[in-house]
Amino acid sequence: MKIRFLGGAGTVTGSKTLVESNGVRILIDCGLFQGLKTLRELNWEPLPVLPETIDYVLLTHGHLDHCGWLPRLVSQGFRGKIFCTGPTRQITKLILLDSAKIQEEEAERANREHYSKHEVAEPLYNMEQAAAVSPFFRTVKPHEEIALDADITALFSKAGHIIGACSISLHLEGKTLVFSGDIGRDDDVLMFAPEKPVQADYVFLESTYGNRLHPHADVLLQLETFITNTIDKGGTVIIPGFAVERAQSLMFLLWQLKKQGRLPDVPFILDTPMGANVLEVFTQNTSWHKLTPEECSGMLQRFTITSAFEDTLATIADKQPKVILAASGMATGGRILSYLEYYIGIPETTVIITGYQAEATRGRKLLEGAREIKIYGRYFPVRAKILQIEGLSAHGDQNDLLNWLSALKVAPKKVFLVHGENQPADELRIRINERYGYPCTVPLMGSEVEL
Repeated sequence: MKIRFLGGAGTVTGSKTLVESNGVRILIDCGLFQGLKTLRELNWEPLPVLPETIDYVLLTHGHLDHCGWLPRLVSQGFRGKIFCTGPTRQITKLILLDSAKIQEEEAERANREHYSKHEVAEPLYNMEQAAAVSPFFRTVKPHEEIALDADITALFSKAGHIIGACSISLHLEGKTLVFSGDIGRDDDVLMFAPEKPVQADYVFLESTYGNRLHPHADVLLQLETFITNTIDKGGTVIIPGFAVERAQSLMFLLWQLKKQGRLPDVPFILDTPMGANVLEVFTQNTSWHKLTPEECSGMLQRFTITSAFEDTLATIADKQPKVILAASGMATGGRILSYLEYYIGIPETTVIITGYQAEATRGRKLLEGAREIKIYGRYFPVRAKILQIEGLSAHGDQNDLLNWLSALKVAPKKVFLVHGENQPADELRIRINERYGYPCTVPLMGSEVEL
């Protein structure tokens, strides 16, 4: 059996792990690379194996860094089956169509304003290619064993993180391989605690926050303070938010503050149409999260939902103080860029960063104190106040990741630490070895191991 780390190794993006066994090829996740240009350029490169030779894709969840390369895979010849849970299937369709739309719009803008280095800028994939992925989906239920081949089965277990997210146990050649996907928090605002594996010969564990602990801060108080201080100065609050889970968590918390009379009476705007669509997924899949349908409805009523780009421009032109929640969460694309173009240079503006920011993304640069950021080929001075709330991450921290391993009845032969930058992964490796004595390794991108 061979394992090839095609993405999500040494980085938190582009998750792709290829399993080859007795002529069967299984790809665990098929994510898009984000952040560093050297990584983003990999999105344009072909896989080291022909897509038509891949038999199955098993999706852990619907975030772009885990599903966003599927249109390329299909357009290059993949004709197998894509297995995932029902909510992941719904979320992935929304994510892919939104990603394609953004890419088409950015390519069109680059060609119109002539800031691309290419003679003709093209999207990585278009809306038609994103839609072409849908026929390959097959829905699975958690805890139901799926036969992929005569001697290969897969089992999905809830991982928290976002709605529909699962870890995957793969049984083949007499071995059990467990792929964590992204592990949620034990005390998340919306999602239930992740289910722990009890048996694994080999574990492939994410390490996004492998070297960090989430602070035990009063998130409601932080939000109240940051927003009230900004509005009192006549400024606008901008919150980049991932359309799946983070947007809903923030909406829930802001709704709670509004109900308690702790926020000023200003417009609250959700400018991520996909985020509103995701709320419908929440309503349709109540067993996956803590919200009731009534709470979902109540949250929506407190927000103005912006769909058309003309409404985005009207919101920007409106000078009154307001709170804007817009995608994307790492400011790599989407409506958030239009707001940053206008507001990032205004000292009264506050930008609140609430989630993990991958290396070299605009969100990461803002947190690191960048004095200017590049948007659509132009540089904008950063005069806004940049603040961070660390207690809202959808990823488990070091303790959550260590705790996730605690139910294993027998020590695994090896733990592979993936989906993390090198330093967090290595620190988690040390902690796992100290606590459990499990042998750990941090694989390199493109490396291959035999099991």
